[in-house]
Amino acid sequence: MFTHASWSQRRSDSYARLAFLGDSVLALAVTAHLYPRLEAERFGAGRLTQAVSGPSCRAVAERLGVPEQLRAAAPEGLTPSAQAVTRTERVLASVVEAVIGACYLHAGYDRTAEAVVEAFGPEIEQSLEHPVDFKSALQERLAQRGDVVLYEVTDERGPPHDRTFAVRASVAGETLGTGSGRSKKLAEQQAAREALLRLGSA
Repeated sequence: MFTHASWSQRRSDSYARLAFLGDSVLALAVTAHLYPRLEAERFGAGRLTQAVSGPSCRAVAERLGVPEQLRAAAPEGLTPSAQAVTRTERVLASVVEAVIGACYLHAGYDRTAEAVVEAFGPEIEQSLEHPVDFKSALQERLAQRGDVVLYEVTDERGPPHDRTFAVRASVAGETLGTGSGRSKKLAEQQAAREALLRLGSA
């Protein structure tokens, strides 16, 4: 569960497969918990993703001591650059998802979902207190001057089950913001946020 793909000759020995499963369980558990509490007119679908974003997963990983467990599981003699992988947001988020996937296989959905909601409690409350949908905010801002924003995927990296997308937000060919994320929607949100900052609206 704490084995990075680069530490094993067989990719199947890494946490990647469990992370693929855990990602779905995490999204369902948090969304099912949040949905009854959300006012439809204030919270669009994009706002449900904040509590399960990469930064949120990293925060949970750090609270659970995942970086220390990763370093303990790492092979001896790793270079500094290889050791640094244990501190990256992408890796920490994937390991948290792998843990969730393993819990789901061992204990079933109900018990796992309960544990997920507890672990992500601070992030869930933060998303409720600050329900920012940057794409909607940018669209409203640009509509005031008659402009339309276009989102374009500029890069895709990683295998299908662990892909990172880069997105550009532009108006009339001018780039206003860029973003990256583990889904196109998250990358678009980041690009919209950067665009709002550039326009002085966030």
